[in-house]
Amino acid sequence: MPTPYYSKPRFTLYHGNCMDTLAELPENSVDMVFADPPYLLSNGGFTVHAGRRVSVNKGEWDKSNGLKKDFEFHLEWILAVRRVLKPHGTIWISGTYHSIYQCGFALQVRKFHILNDIAWFKPNASPNLSCRFFTASHETLIWARKDKKAKHIFNYNLMKNGKWPEDQLKKPGLQMRSVWAMGTPKTIEKKFGKHPTQKPENLLKRIVLASTNKGDLIIDPFTGSSTTGIAAYLLGRSFIGIDTDKKYLNLSIKRFEELHRNLKKKSSL
Repeated sequence: MPTPYYSKPRFTLYHGNCMDTLAELPENSVDMVFADPPYLLSNGGFTVHAGRRVSVNKGEWDKSNGLKKDFEFHLEWILAVRRVLKPHGTIWISGTYHSIYQCGFALQVRKFHILNDIAWFKPNASPNLSCRFFTASHETLIWARKDKKAKHIFNYNLMKNGKWPEDQLKKPGLQMRSVWAMGTPKTIEKKFGKHPTQKPENLLKRIVLASTNKGDLIIDPFTGSSTTGIAAYLLGRSFIGIDTDKKYLNLSIKRFEELHRNLKKKSSL
């Protein structure tokens, strides 16, 4: 195994290319993967953030290499993930229309069985600057199983009967549907800095609770600021995060260490 960039019980981070790190992990050892791969959008354009016009350029990691190479990239990392997933294991992939269709096709090429696509509706989405398109106010999540014949984990009763106050669409006592309404990350979630495609903790908590059990191992191959890891640790799962950018790994560490301190204080009361 490569040397971790940071390691605590149930929370480990690796710096580097996810394909290289995944190749060192044992086969059939992971229960769930959450992946938010690069959207490959950094093309010199602009968007709106907090009412201001800002560049969409996120870094070299987000630049497109053309349709063919972009698709080959998705095929490669999805194959690496497939090797480490247990037969009943599942993968969640988040993206916009710029990337999610390539990811969905790549999943099928790699013999995954798609279970659901989820529309994450953002009530507080940024407006469209050009006024020539519908305002983008959702992202799509694909949930897929490694082996079509295996029995994947789905905590149905919790999804149906749990309390979900953050979601204005979820009706108490009714089945959870495939459209989830919840806001973008709260200010406190960006206390130590923010990742340009950071996901809200509420979103990852729901995904973790829906498709894993306590003690399971979750991997995020594009971990960013490790919202997946924060949710996993808080809910009693183990986590491995991988990223090429030390800046975001350091941000992940700050977030985790604050969570760990707060949980320790709470347990001592």
